[in-house]
Amino acid sequence: MTTSTTPELRSETMTVNMGPQHPSTHGVLRLVLELSGEVVVNADTTIGFLHTGIEKTAEQKKWQQVIPLVERTDYLGAQSNSLAFCLATEKLLGIDTPERVKDIRVLIAELQRLASHLVWLATHALEIGAVSVMMYCFREREQLLNINEMLAGFRMFPSYLRIGGLREDLPSGFHDAVNAFLNKFPSKLKEYEGLLTKNQIWLKRTKGVGRLTRQDALDYGLVGPMARAAGLAYDVRKAFPYLNYSSYDFDVPTATSGDVYDRYLVRVEEMRQSTRIAQQAIKRISPRGVFDIQDYRIVPPPKDKVYTEMEALIQHFLIYSQGFTVPAGEAYVPVEGPRGEHGFTIFSDGTNRPYRIKLRAPSFYACQGLPKLIIGGMIADVIAVIGSTDVVMGDVDR
Repeated sequence: MTTSTTPELRSETMTVNMGPQHPSTHGVLRLVLELSGEVVVNADTTIGFLHTGIEKTAEQKKWQQVIPLVERTDYLGAQSNSLAFCLATEKLLGIDTPERVKDIRVLIAELQRLASHLVWLATHALEIGAVSVMMYCFREREQLLNINEMLAGFRMFPSYLRIGGLREDLPSGFHDAVNAFLNKFPSKLKEYEGLLTKNQIWLKRTKGVGRLTRQDALDYGLVGPMARAAGLAYDVRKAFPYLNYSSYDFDVPTATSGDVYDRYLVRVEEMRQSTRIAQQAIKRISPRGVFDIQDYRIVPPPKDKVYTEMEALIQHFLIYSQGFTVPAGEAYVPVEGPRGEHGFTIFSDGTNRPYRIKLRAPSFYACQGLPKLIIGGMIADVIAVIGSTDVVMGDVDR
């Protein structure tokens, strides 16, 4: 007599590489995923493929030469980077910029936030399958890049903010261009929402996907829209006001589910609030006026004086050949960038070059928390989750 035996069922996992390049990140990221069927059971984040060495390179540059470098870390929030660097350096110098300069910086920072969020929404929607939204968002972003070009001749990296103020006064037609954009943009936001917010495909791809709790956000050091979508109402503009933000009327949008859909809702509302701040700022700014601290040991003298006064010519030469010295010390000034709190810890040894520069990069922490968001989910949802984090790899591999 024979007895039949049932073969023992064994399950095996499969390890796959996602990357080291992928369209859902602004840069190059590699994920090593362990799959059981279509479920992600483990994930490792690998970074370093876009390493630029900007922090180390900055130590070899004079203070004012660092600005074009730091703008290329988070290259979608370039002027937020230069703002953070300028504020930290000005803290060491013990200087305070005029009110008009502060309002112009607020306006530029909020327009930069809009431009960054538009790229995020365009690419995030495209990756999930909403191709039309990409066309709509880039249409408005082009107008913001045109404003950058009007300011300084460059579209993505204007280097318009300078230690002690601005590169030059606002160009003619600036107010008209900004007002024209701000007047139309709220209706464009409604177009994006009309395409996505109640779209059943969008809801099924984003609702309940990549959940993050409030405690998770605290544990992983997450900030910005990611933390606010999980219920953590932390915004540097409110918590540690800089420039003139305490005098502006705006709200900090939050949500509770902490999923891909809530991160979408928070960023869309942030665009609405940034528009609100920018509308207040442009009303405060006169078309012509002071644009720096007028201390010619730190900022270059006006060109008309350089051409007519020997002392101004000498000071102009010294600033561009030798730079200026910054008192020895350490400073950190956080700002609320498009991806959350970021800022530069700056060490000065009293010379004309920084001794050490260290960036607190919100994208780095988002990459750290990424496995928490995707483990236990489906591999088909990984792209939606990565896109919702809005990481910029230049911010990570700096």
